[in-house]
Amino acid sequence: MKMLWMAAVACCIIAIGANAQTVVNNAGYPTKPIRFIVPFAPGGGTDIIGRIVAQLLHEALGQPVVVDNRGGAGSSLGTDIAAKAPPDGYTLLLGNISLAFNPALYRKLPYDALTDLAPVTLVAVQPNIVVIFPGLAATTIGEFAALARAKPGQIAYASAGVGSGTHLAGVMLEQILKIKLLHVPYKGTGPALTDVMGGQVHMMVSTFASALPHVKSGRLRALGVTSARRSSATPDIQTLMEAGVPGYDYSTWYGLLVPARTPRAIVDQLHRTTLKVLAQDDAKRRLEAQGVETITDTPAEFSAYLKSETAKWTGVVRAAGITPQ
Repeated sequence: MKMLWMAAVACCIIAIGANAQTVVNNAGYPTKPIRFIVPFAPGGGTDIIGRIVAQLLHEALGQPVVVDNRGGAGSSLGTDIAAKAPPDGYTLLLGNISLAFNPALYRKLPYDALTDLAPVTLVAVQPNIVVIFPGLAATTIGEFAALARAKPGQIAYASAGVGSGTHLAGVMLEQILKIKLLHVPYKGTGPALTDVMGGQVHMMVSTFASALPHVKSGRLRALGVTSARRSSATPDIQTLMEAGVPGYDYSTWYGLLVPARTPRAIVDQLHRTTLKVLAQDDAKRRLEAQGVETITDTPAEFSAYLKSETAKWTGVVRAAGITPQ
C-alpha cells in the first residue's frame, strides 16, 4: 500500500512538473523568430498587408516575424504549409477570403481550413465597389439591372480571373438581381479595369484601391459599395443593400491563423498582441493607406465567421455551375 501511495505521489509530481513547464514555455513565448506565411506572391495586396502586420507583431513580441511568401493554387499551397506546420506558435498564416472560396473551387484540398487551422482574429477588411463604364446608360444599380434584363447575356462584366473574388462577387450580384451577364475574365485587376474604362466591358466589382482613383477622375462610375456598411473612404456612396440589392455583402477580409492544436495560451497571447497593435493610430493609418480598415474579433467569432463565409461562397459557386478544378 505504501509503495502504491509513493507511486501515486510521484505521478502527481511529474504531472505538476509537466504542467509547470508548459506554463513556463508559454509564458516565455516567443523565444525565437516566427515564420509568417503569406500564401500569395510578393507585391500584391495580401503581401502588403502581411508585411505591415508582421512588422507590428515584431515590434510587440520582440522577435523577428519573417514573411514567407508561398503563393500558388489560389493560396492553397501556402495554406497547406501552414496547416501542416508544428503547432507551437512559430508559424502564423495571413489568410484571406480565398479560405472560404477554395473548398468549392478545388476538387480536393490537402487541408481543411475549418479543422486544420485555428483562427486568432480578423485583421482587416477591404470593401469593394461596383463600377461601370461611364458611357453606359445607367446611373444606379437599379437602372443597371433593368438594362441587363433588357439585354440578357449582352452586358459584360470583367474579373481578375475565373474563381477570383471579383468573379464570385459578380456571380452573387447576378444571382440576387436575377440577371444574366457575360463574364469576361482577365489576368488581373489592372487590365480588367482598363477595359471597363475603355468600354470594352461594362462593369466590374473592384477593390477600392484599384478603382477609386478612376472614380474620382470620372473614368469610372460607381454604383455602390459592396460591404454591409458604407466605407469611411467614400461615405457619400451608398451600399448595394441601401440601393436595393437585398443581402449583398462582399468584402475582402484578412485574418490571422495558426495550425490547429496550437496551445490555447499562445493563441490567446497572439490575439491580445494583435488587437493591441492594430488599435494603434499608426497601424490604422498604414492599413487605411492600402484601402483597408482594421477589424478584430475573438478566435471563436472568427471561427464562426469563417464557417459562415465558406457556406455562403460554396452556395454561390454551386449555383453558378462553376466546375471545381
